[in-house]
Amino acid sequence: MNKTIVQLFESCVAKYAQNPFLWERVTNFQSTSYAETSVRVHQLAGGLLSLGLKKDDKVALLSEGCNAWVIGELAILHAGAVNVPLSIKLNEPADLVFRIQHSDARFVVVSISQLPKIRAIRSQLEQVEAVLVLGTKDATGLQEGERLLEDLYEAGAAWNRQHPGKMLEIAHSVQPNDYANISYTSGTTADPKGILLTHRNYTANVEQALTLMDIPETYRTLLILPLDHCFAHVAGFYSFMACGASIATVPVGKTPTESLRNIPLSIKEIQPNLLLSVPALAKSFKGNIEKGVREKGPVVERLFRWGLRVAIAYNREGYNKGTGWRVLLKPLVAFFDALVFSKLRGAMGGKLDFFIGGGALLDIDMQKFWYAIGIPMFQGYGLSEATPVISSNGMKHHKLGSSGYLVQPMEMSIRDEQGNCLPVGEKGEIVIKGENVMAGYWKNPVATAETIKDGWLYTGDLGAMDADGFLYVYGRFKSLLIGSDGEKYSPEGIEESMVTLSPYIDQVLLYNNQSPYTVALIVPNKEQLKRSVGGLETDEQCKKALDLIQESIAAFKRGGAYAGMFPERWLPATFAVLAEAFTEQNLMMNSTMKLVRGKIEKAYADRLEWLMTAEGKNVHHTSNVGNLKEIV
Repeated sequence: MNKTIVQLFESCVAKYAQNPFLWERVTNFQSTSYAETSVRVHQLAGGLLSLGLKKDDKVALLSEGCNAWVIGELAILHAGAVNVPLSIKLNEPADLVFRIQHSDARFVVVSISQLPKIRAIRSQLEQVEAVLVLGTKDATGLQEGERLLEDLYEAGAAWNRQHPGKMLEIAHSVQPNDYANISYTSGTTADPKGILLTHRNYTANVEQALTLMDIPETYRTLLILPLDHCFAHVAGFYSFMACGASIATVPVGKTPTESLRNIPLSIKEIQPNLLLSVPALAKSFKGNIEKGVREKGPVVERLFRWGLRVAIAYNREGYNKGTGWRVLLKPLVAFFDALVFSKLRGAMGGKLDFFIGGGALLDIDMQKFWYAIGIPMFQGYGLSEATPVISSNGMKHHKLGSSGYLVQPMEMSIRDEQGNCLPVGEKGEIVIKGENVMAGYWKNPVATAETIKDGWLYTGDLGAMDADGFLYVYGRFKSLLIGSDGEKYSPEGIEESMVTLSPYIDQVLLYNNQSPYTVALIVPNKEQLKRSVGGLETDEQCKKALDLIQESIAAFKRGGAYAGMFPERWLPATFAVLAEAFTEQNLMMNSTMKLVRGKIEKAYADRLEWLMTAEGKNVHHTSNVGNLKEIV
């Protein structure tokens, strides 16, 4: 059994030497085999050792996804050191300074496009001995204290020749409980916490994840999610590596928009078999498919909608598809699949078997859409402190709407606020125990003691198990809304359903702090509203648009298309339209695209308070009209 990432990698190189491992686009996508990757890893590890890197030292890594990212982490680990992966979405200098200083990083590895961020704070990073720049072979523009990462390969090859066997001796001295990563939380309510993930945390979670899905060695994935997050680590490159399969990264564009455009182009070229996703990506992909269908004309669109209804009725929740009278729909499902859906799958590369969705809750209607298309989007659940995979649906076992089966081996209990275990079917906090539980928070024993008690990780998430062994996650245990009658309820499932089922709502946050009714902050889909009301220039057009948003909410109430999905007392009685979206840049979303409730509630405290007034109940209020005009 491979207890360290080093052992896992070396065993995979021995077993799958000539298999392609890494794919990266130069002019087109080209592969690097496991054996070729090993040579590069050993050279770079030697290069890092030649700089004086020692066991347990920290190296910060700030880069877009690329071959050098994966090779860089493996080289850092082979040198016995610890990788501190940093999100490229960190734009505030203070955020980077805190993480680099707090982690005690001796070196920073940074891509050429992210280098300006490090240069801007270099004077504050006294403990950083050198900045290693990847993504360029041109040293002419480098400043003092900067060095090409590319040069370290040659230096490392020389160091390894001068110290035969030393690098591998260091690599093999790494122990299962040695730290592999310090992975920082978003830190939007307090200083970020550094999650300590050990080598065994990772290798154990890979073993656990593979109890839920099979990855043939012929499989490819395109890593769309940021590589700094442990979801991409485990469900992406380490699980694929363990099976001899291969991973590709999205080429970096000259602008963020160009990088986004590279995603669908890369999907068509690399033809992945499995993709990792989050709800925001799922909605974007769905929107692209529906746009493509509309462009083919009304006949194709009607066939598409008809086929969706038939397939959704037949599939039900997946595990029970085709049961009872629905078996009669099977020929129709096959007809629509051949006529419509098989062609749509070509837009996703043509070989995509399924998605694994993580991050925020994935609405069941979104799951049913993708299941009908023939590319199931299976909901999983986890958190960084659990390395992160805790449960997932997969081809073996799935029940749409759930977060799937638990990984094995791992213990779980559902507990109330006093820590008592609850029976099957009752909601409470999800608490787990297993080798995937983090070692703690770096330099934060108080937070560690609050989160891990007697080896049990208290996730802070609300969930319940059903009689079939499927886990259902409802949102944050400690972020429940509280009505005036004291009833607690989770807003996240409602919010995700509203976003998924209404074309007019892009983002929504529900709010209730022991108030008579719930209210909502809404980021509208301006393009859909403009199409529906002919523009958003006049007060009259804006009022019609506000009526459409109100009708979208009313659809969940008595008599509406989605009546009964949620108790009406939990649904918003009124709403405020916002001119600015929730983004990572304004710190209102974290790196896994979850809303940061505390930050949003604080930023819009006055607006939320105003919504509780009689005037606030008027959705046609000038503030809503004005904000709609602002976002045009």
